[in-house]
Amino acid sequence: MDVNRPAVDEARLHRLLGAADLAWLVDRLRRRLERGEPLTGAVSLAAPSPVQRAAAERLLGRAPGGGASLTVRLDAVDAVLRRSGISPEGLAAAVSALTGPVVPREEARRTEERAWAEACAPLTLLARDEPHLADWAARVRDNGLVRRVAGTPTAARTLLDQAVRVLRELPAEPARSLSVFAADTLGSSHALDDGSPLATITLSGVRALTGHPDGTGAAWRRAAWASAGLLRDDVSSTVLVLNLRGTPALDWTAASGEPCVLTLRQLARRPPQTAPTLIHICENPAVLSAAADTHGADSLPLVCLQGQPSAAALTLLAHLRGLGASFRYHGDFDWGGLRIATTLLQHVPWSPWRYTAGEYRAAVAAADRVPPPLAGKPAVSPWDPDLASALAEHGVRIEEEAVLDALLADLGPAAGYA
Repeated sequence: MDVNRPAVDEARLHRLLGAADLAWLVDRLRRRLERGEPLTGAVSLAAPSPVQRAAAERLLGRAPGGGASLTVRLDAVDAVLRRSGISPEGLAAAVSALTGPVVPREEARRTEERAWAEACAPLTLLARDEPHLADWAARVRDNGLVRRVAGTPTAARTLLDQAVRVLRELPAEPARSLSVFAADTLGSSHALDDGSPLATITLSGVRALTGHPDGTGAAWRRAAWASAGLLRDDVSSTVLVLNLRGTPALDWTAASGEPCVLTLRQLARRPPQTAPTLIHICENPAVLSAAADTHGADSLPLVCLQGQPSAAALTLLAHLRGLGASFRYHGDFDWGGLRIATTLLQHVPWSPWRYTAGEYRAAVAAADRVPPPLAGKPAVSPWDPDLASALAEHGVRIEEEAVLDALLADLGPAAGYA
């Protein structure tokens, strides 16, 4: 064979096999090659058009067969191509010349899997260097999250390089603005904006790093970032306190017995330097306001969550715990209250403050009128499993305001509640 002779005469090949009326045949052949199947035997086309049947007749130089379907024997096509010199190497070479190189699907799959494995190399290195993130790295590699948000191995490698770079810098101490951190670490202040693939992956790693609970919504994401020292919004997240000390501003308000609102920014920049041994925590501002009215500067220190614990509240309580404080918690006796208490318990340990099944039953029995019914989905009470059972049994809610006198007695200077 003349080595200078082209393997395929493309001009003649296109005239012979490249017509639109034979596209069905070429497509079938390519799919066979992709599946790793030989180009032997026959292929059939149901209900061919007259032009498709005529094109097959021209290809073979004879009628391909009668009947309602059109059947083409592949060995006959291969023989035509070889004998004519159009494709001396046969039918497979002709299909590649017409449609481009054919990679068998199994080979393509193995190649793609190797590419994805290489893309996940940053996770492997992170797991080696940070063993506490090894389980998270394995989950991200295996659960398809990276493939969903990245789309391709090339994009995934870039994404994971950046996510790992961020996680290696966390937690941020002292706390920093998320946008400034992103600019310093990744070169763009918007790199960790909500909704981006990088933010999705990185926030997943942050939760593994800090143990932040599952959740959804902007407030939850803000709290999750804050758990690693990254402040998405450092002024709108607040916590309400009474008679805490440890900064000039707190000392002044405690001396006057007035409530104080602390922002996440204040807590990040100038947290309290001292902490009392015991701090009470309530769910509703009405309790704190009443404590200020009743006891003023003599009230025991009190922190109010104002519903689900904010990033500011969690930051404050974690800091106070680090200074040696312990906590007692009370909330509404309803399903929402149990969820708030459980969320708090996932962040800091606390003991129940009149927040048990016995206290709930006593409050129900002492009620002057029938309390409002429970609403919403039932929740658990890990600190006292009987409390959730008691709520389900009685089916009514007891708000903090309904037991306010007992709570205020516990906060007074002569409190004897244990």
